[in-house]
Amino acid sequence: METSGGIQASLGGRYALALFELARDSKSIDTVEASLSRVRDALDQSADFKALTASPLVARGAAAKAVLAVADALGVDSTTKNFLGVLAENRRLGALPQIIRAFRQLAARHRGEATAEVTSAHPLSGDQVDALKQQLRQRLGREVAVDLSVDPALLGGLVVRIGSQMIDSSIRTRLNALASAMKG
Repeated sequence: METSGGIQASLGGRYALALFELARDSKSIDTVEASLSRVRDALDQSADFKALTASPLVARGAAAKAVLAVADALGVDSTTKNFLGVLAENRRLGALPQIIRAFRQLAARHRGEATAEVTSAHPLSGDQVDALKQQLRQRLGREVAVDLSVDPALLGGLVVRIGSQMIDSSIRTRLNALASAMKG
């Protein structure tokens, strides 16, 4: 089952679609997307914040209070802050990574961009991201939004996924292929 041009009708997809429609109606898609990027960075950088969103042991009220305090500290917009409060009240903070990813896909599609999920062994610099976007733009013939994540297990290189297409230039994959070839 799919909705809104391919975003899965998963729990995260439904929440992302609801947030996207709110942002679209209030003409604040870019603002909400920037706020969600700050939330995603906080999830990546703070083990405490990640634990707060993932733990079923934190009471609803406490989770809502804590996540709203984090939202204030991150300086997110009011739409995103209210949305985080709703997620906390509904015990859906654990779905935040999926919701953020789905929202970014909806926003990119709204702007006529393709979305590339890029996983690297180490964080990419701004120049590296710009160069990657340029290469993907040339390959696809349109603008590309990148959703970056880091997986040290790759050892080096990148894994790029655009829709059902995947480009895997990771060292881990190359080593696994070499090991298979050596086994005969």
